[in-house]
Amino acid sequence: MTIDEKDLLNSILASLNRIDYIKPEDIPNIDLYMDQVTTFMNKELAETRRYPDDKILTKTMINNYTKNNLLPAPDRKKYTKEHLLTLIFIYYFKGILSIHDIQHLLNPITDRYFPKRESGSDCHL
Repeated sequence: MTIDEKDLLNSILASLNRIDYIKPEDIPNIDLYMDQVTTFMNKELAETRRYPDDKILTKTMINNYTKNNLLPAPDRKKYTKEHLLTLIFIYYFKGILSIHDIQHLLNPITDRYFPKRESGSDCHL
């Protein structure tokens, strides 16, 4: 039995088209407070939950990501589009990588796209 490569490729492409993901244009262009971030993520990624009661993202998760330097701190308690993109990466990566590995992957990105804070700056959660 031989596998038709064209049929296999078409099958893979059809499967990829069915994957639910957040498109960049769906991310709000305004900064969001934490409750708005969790609501947005839980709504947009609802189809990826294993069980209906599973939470995609919680306040505790966000705070832990920030404490562990996976996610830069919000600016005046507001999260930017870049924060949301980083959270989406974390969400998808945490299913296949350790937190340490995710941090290693994301550090060059967060170093480039998030401004460094002065030691006396106001970065409270």
